[in-house]
Amino acid sequence: MKALVYYGPLDVRVSEMPDPKIEQPTDVLVQITTTNICGSDLHMYDGRTNIEAGRIFGHENLGRVVEVGKAVMKVKVGDMVCMPFNIGCGHCKNCERKLTAFCLTMNPGFAGAAYGFAGMGPYEGGQAEYLRVPYGDFNCLILPEDASEKENDYAMLSDIFPTGYHATELAGVKPGESVVIYGAGPVGLMATLSARIRGADKIMVVDSHPDRLRLAEELGGIPIDMSKGSAVDQVLDLTDGQGADRGCECVGYQCCNKHGQEQANVTMNELVQAVKATGSIGVVGVFVQEDPKSKEALQKKGHMDFDFGSFWMKGQSIATGQANVKSYNRELCALISSGKAKPSAIVSHELSLDEAPDAYKHFNARDKGWTKVVLKPGKTSSGKK
Repeated sequence: MKALVYYGPLDVRVSEMPDPKIEQPTDVLVQITTTNICGSDLHMYDGRTNIEAGRIFGHENLGRVVEVGKAVMKVKVGDMVCMPFNIGCGHCKNCERKLTAFCLTMNPGFAGAAYGFAGMGPYEGGQAEYLRVPYGDFNCLILPEDASEKENDYAMLSDIFPTGYHATELAGVKPGESVVIYGAGPVGLMATLSARIRGADKIMVVDSHPDRLRLAEELGGIPIDMSKGSAVDQVLDLTDGQGADRGCECVGYQCCNKHGQEQANVTMNELVQAVKATGSIGVVGVFVQEDPKSKEALQKKGHMDFDFGSFWMKGQSIATGQANVKSYNRELCALISSGKAKPSAIVSHELSLDEAPDAYKHFNARDKGWTKVVLKPGKTSSGKK
């Protein structure tokens, strides 16, 4: 099969790779029809993780079931399914508690497994023509009859829509509250949509890219351009000097200051300043245990200079971690099916798999207009949305 393969920093290529096969009776094989490029793929693309050369990228996957193992009871050949980026067993202590991002079985020695991602197990990704799904009955969300019509919307259920929602859940966003979201990339935009779904009254979105801030505004956010002045001051001005009730970190460890320079602690420390006393912060941006190629001494060890004194004095709270996609995907799927949510509004490019290497270059450079890329392995033609 064709697949997007990592060969080294800034070097991904479409190559011929072995077709996946049924390995366990609980496996499902899926022909991928839509797979997305995620912002967290860029950490690996940049060479800022320990991902091995020869691995297939892609953890945001949707497609049609073409084969099922003998023990698969629910999923049928022909079903259109979307797979959470988390791979869960369904029966460990954490999976039983719906903490599927922290499965204790699928990646021995570490709590959590995923497709095509550094440190998350041996599972190949879905930026390819086919994907093997372990524990298919548990890890496949069977989509409604309008799956083909709304395919780009349902593809967002694999990661960014539940992850954006998870940010607001971790932050505890309630109806009528104000929230500040750092990052207007795909996850930050989904957090904006999710905050609106949860009834937030004032949704402030911080970024420095005008095209992304425009999208945030279209989704109901108040754009805050950090390149034009202190984001913290702008949030305080909009909240009568009190700060937002809640905050969401949707950028991660490669965040940048107003000068465009990487500074791993900038979003976290600004959130402490921009969120009110006793407020809460949800962190879904990726922060790693080590980053040897960082220019910051602390970040090399996965540490940061965090303003814990202000955080403590303000009585704030923080919750962190990857989204437990299965805790949200079924309900968010219903919102898409009923027309109450359209996460594909952020899609900027729909491309063939052959065009993926070039798409990575543009998306990694944050080129104007490159907001969210979906890949169609079965297509040869391409273009903007």
